[in-house]
Amino acid sequence: MEGGKKAEEAAGPSCAGTNQEMPHHPNEEEDEETEDEKEEDEHDFETDHHQNTTFQPGPLLPLKDQIERDKEDESLRRWKEKLLGCLESDFDGQVDPEVKFHSIGIVSEDFGEVVTPLPLNENQNARVLFTLREGSHYQLKLKFSVLHNIVSGLKYSNTVWKGGIQVDQSKGMLGTFAPQKEPYEHALKEEVTPSGVLARGVYSAKLKFEDDDRRCHMELKYSFEIKKSI
Repeated sequence: MEGGKKAEEAAGPSCAGTNQEMPHHPNEEEDEETEDEKEEDEHDFETDHHQNTTFQPGPLLPLKDQIERDKEDESLRRWKEKLLGCLESDFDGQVDPEVKFHSIGIVSEDFGEVVTPLPLNENQNARVLFTLREGSHYQLKLKFSVLHNIVSGLKYSNTVWKGGIQVDQSKGMLGTFAPQKEPYEHALKEEVTPSGVLARGVYSAKLKFEDDDRRCHMELKYSFEIKKSI
């Protein structure tokens, strides 16, 4: 009997023990598929998030309709009239806003302010509109009116060339404006003219104004000159 027990112990664990399940280890192909699925999910999330957060202007309504909305609320109605200007002449049902530019001014430490009425005539387009010294600070100043409706996100770009080569471009936001009786005045951000022998001479420029709906309200071509500082 003792010999039989020893033989069984030498034989090792029974066959039932060999049927235990081995732990599952994913292979490299499964890992790659999992990573690809994660990347696709992240890409889809980023795309959906971008689409949901991209600003899209709502449909424009005539100015009169905007004021008459919620007209039963007296305080809200007065607030809208104050905000929108409440010009009876603008209650014409026209939906698209119009920005009418009256003048362009140049404000400089060299000579103060010089104002030129708009639109420019053909002779003014051909000649230099203003002259600045090298290294001087200056600002462009616009006077304009808003008609018919609110203009949203009015912005500008000012591109400058010398000898047919673009040398500078500045952009900025003016803001949102409602029709009102008095014209608006807005100064663009301050600029500094370049210095040096190569900086002197005549430049051509194009000043463009657009709103959030990509309406172009003005595209002004003009020339200016930079001279040697005394």
